[in-house]
Amino acid sequence: MKEFIHSLLSEAFEKAKEGGELKTSDLPPLAIEVTKDAAHGDLASNLALVLARSEGRPPRQIADTLIRHLPKSDDVASISVAGPGFLNFKLAPAFWWKRLAEARARGERFGRPTPARRQKIQVEFLSANPTGPLTVGHGRNAVLGDSIARLLEAAGHEVVREYYFNNAGRQMQVLGDSVRARYLEHLGLPFTFPKDGYQGDYIRDIAADIAAKHGKDLAEAADHKPFQPHAERAIFADIAATLERMRIGFDVHFNEDSLYQDGSIERVLANLRAAGFVYDKDGAQWLELSALGLPDDKVIVKSSGEPAYRLPDIAYHQNKLGRGFDLIVDVLGADHIAEHQEVKAGLRALGLDDTRVRGIIYQFVTLLRAGELVKMSTRRAEYVTLDELVGEVGTDVVRFLFLTRRADTHLEFDLDLAKKQSMENPVYYVQYAHARISNIVRKAESEGITPETGELPFHRLARLTQDDELAIIRRLAEFPDLVAEAAAALEPHRVTFYLLDLAAAFHGYYNRRENRVVSEDRELTQARLALVGGVRQVIASGLDLLGVAAPERM
Repeated sequence: MKEFIHSLLSEAFEKAKEGGELKTSDLPPLAIEVTKDAAHGDLASNLALVLARSEGRPPRQIADTLIRHLPKSDDVASISVAGPGFLNFKLAPAFWWKRLAEARARGERFGRPTPARRQKIQVEFLSANPTGPLTVGHGRNAVLGDSIARLLEAAGHEVVREYYFNNAGRQMQVLGDSVRARYLEHLGLPFTFPKDGYQGDYIRDIAADIAAKHGKDLAEAADHKPFQPHAERAIFADIAATLERMRIGFDVHFNEDSLYQDGSIERVLANLRAAGFVYDKDGAQWLELSALGLPDDKVIVKSSGEPAYRLPDIAYHQNKLGRGFDLIVDVLGADHIAEHQEVKAGLRALGLDDTRVRGIIYQFVTLLRAGELVKMSTRRAEYVTLDELVGEVGTDVVRFLFLTRRADTHLEFDLDLAKKQSMENPVYYVQYAHARISNIVRKAESEGITPETGELPFHRLARLTQDDELAIIRRLAEFPDLVAEAAAALEPHRVTFYLLDLAAAFHGYYNRRENRVVSEDRELTQARLALVGGVRQVIASGLDLLGVAAPERM
């Protein structure tokens, strides 16, 4: 849709330039946007405003020049100049009928654009430490990352989903110590629970399982080491089961410990020091981030000799860049903003291209029940697990509601709303549109009317002349651009907003008595079946991008 307007403007620009009416040598980058008010046309462009500086003339004069040179097209009903110089295009009904025909012809491939250049992209997300069950906060990360990966695949790119398995460092030692204490407790032996240990029944369950397998054989163990591997396996098995329930899978599980074993961390530290960005102070080694554009230097190796988290993270990202990805997407919570900036700075210090690393920072989730905040604390094991949330409201609801806000805005998850099976529930509202249309098709078939497949005669689509019918086709036509733009911006919430708007347009159309789809007018019936069939097809495609089911019945 936008390509069509771009081609018209490009031709007008070249003709005006050839005629000496424009002096700018090359067509500049321009915006083409869907208008918010159909009264102002269907699409608007800022080309005249963009050219104003290089032309040294008022934008409205330039707009008039461009209009004179626009090629004639039966698909354009009118062109006008609005405001300071925006070019507004009103497209003819024939243009929209062609878009509906295109959507039908492409089927499931509609909304799957071909990129100018196919990229190899890694999306690293979730990467929850195996220290406990996945929480609601982890859930937002997981859904966001998986939906970004789905969008990028739909946009034609090669995508690798990766989970960074963080099984090294102090947190894992504390996990092992926590299980050891509960193991001794289970055996009725003296124990001291670590001050900052992990609470929760899952620790007791792991300890009981160890006791069942080993009896008292580990009672004399002096530290966490015999307990940590067992705890890791048990917790990660629980994480994997939850992810399967959420329809989320990974192509690669990268083990942090491998960076220690293959010497990557030592080499990165040595290279940073050789580049002049590491110095010694107070028995520790510091990364000179102030020389890399950040406000403060940070410890990279503690006085104890243990690497701070920045060092393995830099080594991990060096490894990722070395695997030839055109783009690396890191999905991170808001508490990792500084860390992400430090890692990118570390990559610059190593002479690597940190612009290939892009962070998606999401804000946290709070749960509301009966209008009251559900208090949570991971360390004290006072939280709602992701598995519990899915069990209470379902996978589709969890995934959809997690994507009803921009990633960088706080999300309030209303449990009471989530459990409603009514039009108030956003996911139900969209899914019900799909189910309603499926029911319309079944009704038509029961009356001996089979929706036509393949390319419909153009005169039949031309029966769709009502404003609300053309408005629905207009929304359908937006879908390919929407997918491409949401993928480029890494913003799956745009799909959610689009689906809610499309569902609203359909429900409004369907609820008007005069818009009966199946009627005695067989030609009009086939045209309207094509229209609602296009809506059903796009809703199913959009829901798939979000990892949400498109039910035939509700």
